[in-house]
Amino acid sequence: MDRVIDVPEYRVGEGLHFTWDDDFEIELTVGSAEVVIKANSAGLTSLARHLLTLAQQGVHEGSHIHLTADQEIESEIDLIIERMEKD
Repeated sequence: MDRVIDVPEYRVGEGLHFTWDDDFEIELTVGSAEVVIKANSAGLTSLARHLLTLAQQGVHEGSHIHLTADQEIESEIDLIIERMEKD
């Protein structure tokens, strides 16, 4: 099965643009030895789009998305996903 996900094109000087699918739900739980991310289809597609946005050529090291507890994600803590340059 192929699935097409539209990813906002990165343009230098405009910053990163992250878009969410309607009705997304994402939950994050942190245990002593694991982190669990649970999401509905819209949440998983949104996360995939965010990861692909950060993976685009020209996006600088340290660029990130900050998912805030009880706003974008159901959680007691925030989740930050950051780009690093070790390609």
